[in-house]
Amino acid sequence: MPALGEVLKKFNPWHKEEEPLPPPFTASTAYLLLALYALIYFIPFYLSPTTRPSPTLSRDAPSVIRARIRSVSLSCTICTLTTSLILSRYASLSPSAIFHLLGVYPLALIPAVKILFLTALLFLGPLYSYFIVEKGYKQWFTLLPLRETLTEWTDYRNYIAGPITEEILFRSSSLPLLLLSQAPLSSTLFLSPLIFGLSHIHHFYEFRLTHPAVPVSASLLRSVFQLGYTTLFGSYANFLYLRTGSLLGVCAVHALCNCMGLPQVWGRVTDENGDKKINRLWTVGYYVLLVAGAWSWYRNLWGLSESVETGLVGVDQW
Repeated sequence: MPALGEVLKKFNPWHKEEEPLPPPFTASTAYLLLALYALIYFIPFYLSPTTRPSPTLSRDAPSVIRARIRSVSLSCTICTLTTSLILSRYASLSPSAIFHLLGVYPLALIPAVKILFLTALLFLGPLYSYFIVEKGYKQWFTLLPLRETLTEWTDYRNYIAGPITEEILFRSSSLPLLLLSQAPLSSTLFLSPLIFGLSHIHHFYEFRLTHPAVPVSASLLRSVFQLGYTTLFGSYANFLYLRTGSLLGVCAVHALCNCMGLPQVWGRVTDENGDKKINRLWTVGYYVLLVAGAWSWYRNLWGLSESVETGLVGVDQW
């Protein structure tokens, strides 16, 4: 119920509603900056022979991975500083407010754990298959997966360097600009991830270099499929970032999704023994958990992603 004073103000002939201040720049300008950030991220890959793949040099070569990590680290630093300067210059924000929008401080550790658990629900079936059916828990007793991630350059890129740098660029450095431009939340959630998805299109060129025997149509279909699921993930990561304000959280979610890949949605789950009767039970359990996990994710999407203290966008604004 509105306060009496607010109601009486409307009877005042000199009363005028305060008009909200216009944004310092338009949403179109913010999207252009996002596109520029994406170019700054991957264009340097093709400017140097140390990072540019060729028929004789794969993107998975350790030397290429190391050089690209140095390149994207510099790109992320430039984009983060640019966003910080824009927030300071055009929004007159304090350093603490800028750190908040960048998802750096507060750390939001609890919200990060919650959204990681939320995302793990989507992979309940694959996690069951890995840990139980394939007995992956034995590897974790010796911390083998962790050691491989820290020592194998492809794993380090896929599970650490890639998720961190991509989230710094496409969430931490980009979303504050869309918020500052007052872009509609619907386009922030669903349109901006398209830039994230399109930034992976250059993989088509790299794939053609290393797999010249694969038909162009098949390579193109592969890239379109990659565009689809990276864009979908970008929307999900945007949602989580706006809800929690946690850069740590979306980095962890990104790493988990890279680690798990796309869930198996057809076919039989098999163990190392090859017993058909047992494998049939494993398969039933897998698909039951896959559906149950997806349903649990849907039911807990809003609850587990809620973070009143650190979130950038409140539930009343969706």
